[in-house]
Amino acid sequence: IRHLKTSHWERKRQQDRVRRVKAALGAAALPVILSDTHIVPVAVGDPAHCKAASDLLLSDHDIYIQPINYPTVAKGTERLRITPTPCHEDIMIDRLAAALFDVWNRLGLPR
Repeated sequence: IRHLKTSHWERKRQQDRVRRVKAALGAAALPVILSDTHIVPVAVGDPAHCKAASDLLLSDHDIYIQPINYPTVAKGTERLRITPTPCHEDIMIDRLAAALFDVWNRLGLPR
């Protein structure tokens, strides 16, 4: 805690990682929901597809992303919640974008 009170590296790095994830997902034409927080939500819009996307990311790409469904969000606004950390490197972010692109195509999800 003392370290984080005096160091700004972690906060700046996380903000940079969030911007990088948003840019990579935007370049892949994925439906990123605008947010001013460190959470990068990606719209799915259907609970079954949301779970299926999360399951495919884990089983086929070894990436876990939390599916967010009703009652946490309103019905019809289901999403995947991505939370980049300061430790996520560019190669990881690029791999994430490619994996999401693959899953979106396989499930025929709207962009």
